[in-house]
Parts: sequence; C-alpha cells; structure tokens
Amino acid sequence: MPKRANHKRKLLVLARYLLRHSDEEHPLTLGQLQEELERWNAPAERKSIYDDMDQLRQLGFDVQTRRGVGGGWFIGQREFELAELKLLVDAVQSSRFLTEKKSSALIGKLESLASVHQARQLQRQVYVDRRIKTMNESIFYNVDRLHGAIADHRVITFRYFEVNMYKQRVYRRNGERYPVTPYGLIWDNENYYLAGWDHTQEEVRHYRVDKMEDIQITQERGRDRGTWDLEGYTRRHFGMYAGRPCQLRLRCAASLAGVFLDRFGQDIMLVPQDEAHFTVTLDLVVSPPFWGWLFGLGQQVEVLSPAWAVEEFQQRLDQVAAVYESTQNTP
Repeated sequence: MPKRANHKRKLLVLARYLLRHSDEEHPLTLGQLQEELERWNAPAERKSIYDDMDQLRQLGFDVQTRRGVGGGWFIGQREFELAELKLLVDAVQSSRFLTEKKSSALIGKLESLASVHQARQLQRQVYVDRRIKTMNESIFYNVDRLHGAIADHRVITFRYFEVNMYKQRVYRRNGERYPVTPYGLIWDNENYYLAGWDHTQEEVRHYRVDKMEDIQITQERGRDRGTWDLEGYTRRHFGMYAGRPCQLRLRCAASLAGVFLDRFGQDIMLVPQDEAHFTVTLDLVVSPPFWGWLFGLGQQVEVLSPAWAVEEFQQRLDQVAAVYESTQNTP
C-alpha cells in the first residue's frame, strides 16, 4: 500500500486505539502508540505523533498527557461518563422486556463506548425479580416500527393474541386484523404498550406490544388525536388495565403520604383531615389491579366516593371472603 495512504489512516488508528485502550488510569506510552501504528503498516516518528495528538485535540478529542514514570496519552472526557454507562447497563440488564441475546448485544455496544479497562466494570450482574427474558426478539424491532408509524402518522394493522393455560396463542376477534392509529408507546410494569385509536371499536385503546403479531404499516393517514394526552392517559390507567373512569376519593392514614406521591406523582393534592389522616381525589380508571393494590394497604385506606366504587370494592371483598368461608365449611 502506498505510503501516503498509510499516512492518511494514522489519525484514525490513533483515535480508535486511544478510545479503546486508554483512560486516566491506563495512559498509552509513545512506544505502544508506535507499535500500534506499525501493526497497521503506518510507522511514525516521535515528533509526528506529538503533532497527531494536537490534531486530535483540534478535532474534539479530549487527549490528555501525563508526564513522568507511568505517563503517556489518554482520553479524558468521553461522550458518556463511566457512571452513566453503568446506569444504562443496569437498565438494559434489568429489563424483562429484552431477550438475553438482545441484552448481551446492547451491553456489548455500551461497553464499546468505554475503554477496555473500564468495560470490565460494566460486566455487572443485576438480580431481577421474576425475570422473563424469553420474549420473541422481534418485539425489539416492532417497537422501532411502531415509533416510525407514530412519526409518519400512519394506520397500522396487526393480529392480537392471548396465551391460554396450555401456553398456546389464542387470537382475539377470531384472528381478524386490528386497524389502529398509533398515538404513543407506554412503558409500564416492565411491558411496552401501544395506545391508539381503534378504528373497529371507535375509541382509544391500548395493547401490549409483545402480544401484537405481524404489524404492518399502511399508507392510510391516521386519525387526528385532538386533545388526547399520552401522559394523562397513562396516569389514569392503573397497570394499563381497562376499567371504569372516575374521580375516586379516598381517606388515608398520614403514613401513606409517600406511597401515594410515589405512585400517582407529586401533582396530586393531599388534603389533611386531622393529624392522622388525609383525603385524596384521584382521576383514574378503576380496574382489578387497582383494587388489589388498594387491598394491600389494608385498614389504612377507606373508599369514600363515588358510591358505585364503594359498593364495587365491598362486593369484591365479600366475594373473596366467601371463598374462604366455603372452604372452612367443607367437611
């Protein structure tokens, strides 16, 4: 290869080598840099390497120098700090939505943003309760496809299924395709959901992405969302279950203030009733998961209104109690 062509690649070789093999604790010596250039058939003299380092700085690389024993050149500031990469790795590894294969691939790409020495610190083990990690890897690409449909405001069609007790797929609507204008994607309780206008039911609904199959983007323009708000929609749905919308008023023990603020956000209004209690009004969709969550708080919470919600909660409690009463009465 001509000497001029080798000379042109010098900066690229040096930049890549510094990014992958150097950091503040592992500077590269002049000899190591010359050895790497030799490996790429682009030998360089000492003075030219000093000039190359200046050029890399001018190009935006934070090339630092440490003099003396154990000194050399290294990359200082990077696009991502090591602490940020650790956080991202933990998030990827903890996600029950991603398959093991896809998690490993993403973590490998994140490791490439650090030096090889720092990358060892990114090989972390995070325990995830009820880890699934067995979903179809096509879900990962379906999310990207849905983002594209949302950006282009196109109607999509897909088939939607549930899994029965034999772990077999059972398709909703007899396997017919769902025509939907996608409005937004929601990440809730370790699952992706698509919220959008269902053209068959003529209302806004949401669907778990891992239960959507054969997603196709049509050329049909989507329905205008008007004043519909993704954040408000998400906040009203507890666990993304369908149910009856209402203004639910509760009386709660004062010790639960943090619990409600964590779950429903800092914007909710807690009205002190006395030293030991407060009331709160929640704009939400009442569903079985919500009643289950409320039951877990025990006697510290009382449903005040609306009347139908008080009655529904009482009925559910009575139904559960009846199961155990019948069991106790069985000889």
